[in-house]
Amino acid sequence: MSEQARTRGVRPSRIDVALDRGVFMISVAAELAEMHPQTLRMYEARGLIEPSRSPKGTRLYSQDDVERLRRIQQMTAELGLNLAGVERVLELERELDQAHERLARLEQEAERARDEMAAELDRLRRSFSADIVPYAGGSTALVRSADARSPFRRPKPR
Repeated sequence: MSEQARTRGVRPSRIDVALDRGVFMISVAAELAEMHPQTLRMYEARGLIEPSRSPKGTRLYSQDDVERLRRIQQMTAELGLNLAGVERVLELERELDQAHERLARLEQEAERARDEMAAELDRLRRSFSADIVPYAGGSTALVRSADARSPFRRPKPR
């Protein structure tokens, strides 16, 4: 920003766009991904990329799409994979992401179950607390207080 713009209080405009929102036309996306627009069309035909469409049908690529295109290019150029290999890698990555999400959900459920079980065990321990109470017969045996007979109560007549 120039000094003159800074002194006048003019701020540069910045627009934040969701990474998955289609904003780039095919020529811009191809340039950003450093590939030919026809390659993007081929990748779309193979199902490797799914750009959104404008109301008039123009392909619109998001920043996420451009990153995916770069990743595909890396796998083909640097790793030597063909498009079938790229498809398989992307499918396995998607399955792995789903497995991680499921594992996270299961870990949360297990933690919740562990907390519930600990609370139930605590409740059970308190309900079975034992006190030393006088027991008929002069014994000081350990019995549940709920089961102990009071030495001050007379047995009910039958």
